[in-house]
Amino acid sequence: MVKKREAKIPVTAGSGNVFADLGLPEPEEELTKAQLASHIRQATERQHLTQIAAAGLMGIGQPEVSGILDGRLANFSSERLMRLLTTLGQDVEITIRAKPRSRPRGRIRVIAEAHA
Repeated sequence: MVKKREAKIPVTAGSGNVFADLGLPEPEEELTKAQLASHIRQATERQHLTQIAAAGLMGIGQPEVSGILDGRLANFSSERLMRLLTTLGQDVEITIRAKPRSRPRGRIRVIAEAHA
């Protein structure tokens, strides 16, 4: 039996930020907002909240909750998303430290503790 040789598909390694890879403006801000929205989704799921219940807790409308959960974040700043996380019972901490010499510039990251 003769095996056919499969054509190789070119693969380019990503930078770790899909928004930068796509060439979008303000890619770090976009990634931060996406990560914060992901944590809002996780918090609402852990608490078994409907979108209406989550909206009531966060003091926003259900359509806004739907937008966050669907990743439509143009109308939300990182600061606002952090405030919404606190209304869902999450602590948000900001740590600032010097970047390593190996990186040309600083970065913004969202890191969460594991939940049981």
